[in-house]
Amino acid sequence: MPPSAAGAPIDPARLAAMMEAVSVFGGGEGGAMMRLALSPEDKAARGWLAGWFRDNGFAPAVDAIGNQFGRLELAGPGAPVVMVGSHLDSQPNGGRFDGALGVVCACEAVLAVRTEMQRRGVAPACNFVIVNWTNEEGARFQPSLLGSSVFTGAAELDWALGRRDGDGVSVAQALDAIGYAGVDTVAVPDAFLELHIEGGPVLERAGRPLGAFARFWGASKYRLAFIGRQAHTGPTPMAERKDALLAGAYVIAGLKDLAGEYGLELHTSVGRLEVFPNSPNTVPGEALLFIELRSASPEILAKAEERLEVMISAAAARADVAFEVRAIDRRAAGRMDAGLLALAEKAASAHGVPVIALDTVSGHDAVSLSAVCPALILAVPSVGGVIHHPTELTAPEHQAFGAQILADMLLALATQGLSAIRHGGESR
Repeated sequence: MPPSAAGAPIDPARLAAMMEAVSVFGGGEGGAMMRLALSPEDKAARGWLAGWFRDNGFAPAVDAIGNQFGRLELAGPGAPVVMVGSHLDSQPNGGRFDGALGVVCACEAVLAVRTEMQRRGVAPACNFVIVNWTNEEGARFQPSLLGSSVFTGAAELDWALGRRDGDGVSVAQALDAIGYAGVDTVAVPDAFLELHIEGGPVLERAGRPLGAFARFWGASKYRLAFIGRQAHTGPTPMAERKDALLAGAYVIAGLKDLAGEYGLELHTSVGRLEVFPNSPNTVPGEALLFIELRSASPEILAKAEERLEVMISAAAARADVAFEVRAIDRRAAGRMDAGLLALAEKAASAHGVPVIALDTVSGHDAVSLSAVCPALILAVPSVGGVIHHPTELTAPEHQAFGAQILADMLLALATQGLSAIRHGGESR
């Protein structure tokens, strides 16, 4: 779709070239992406972004949790700051667009706004910061949204630096290893925008190129260990076994049944298992489950946690093993900023396109930012609703349209300042 005359025209070819460039780092066969947080592949992608900042006149900064920033000073000291971006880390065997598209679209949108403001000869009303958040995915280090949670004060720095991956490597050690243990202090922005793939089927099925996550679900994430007794699977009598994994199986099945009781209002999963000693001929002595409960309803989420705790005790008793809840991470449900949503609707309407208001069941860094400043996530369609898989894909025209709406929103903020948000909110 052609950009509105009132907007800041992006360059789709430049956007596509940036997306191709960053996809090299950790990219594999069939679209696969393996760029875990603070890995050598992540270091390479960060290096690409740092070079892009340098080449395009952005002042780089890295804070103590490794969040990577590029500041474009257009309006001078003391002016409002609009931050825009996402994350470059991926899931194991994930897709290329989750997170990375949001960073690349942020780069393209800010360039487009700078060019448009120079063309108009108008002094901008705000400065821009592009950001790549550390460990959004929570694949290597738990919990997810780690970098943005430290940035907003929701998580303590020392606690976050002490998180360890499955090999015992801490966040602090991993940051040192890739050279991203930063010392810069970056202030909370006056507004935050993130573009992300939908990772669901709603937009594609509706035939619409754009949505906005107006509401986000809450989540409770448990790390639960069942502790049994390691034994030989051959001679050890069945009645005498203390099988930790068997207890885990009871919980996994119980969680599926629990979700079914709430229809569409509750999602449950066990996405990761760590079994010790993990030998075909040995009764598991320990099974560590990574459990998730997600709901938009605080009441349902609380009830589900109560049911889970009963389920855990019952499973341990049935398998004759012990258990330990080693960590619980909770994220509250909430809503994104109404003023930014109205601004998105206004920008999209200039192209004759409505914005579909969506829920996000997933966590995003904008969810963290929403606690400290106006924040919104734009969503672009995912082919087949696929996410966290090598076949994850957003069509080039949808990538470009999302970047265009992002640029038009940033242009409104650059010309009107924060009043663009207030006016947008009043128009709803």
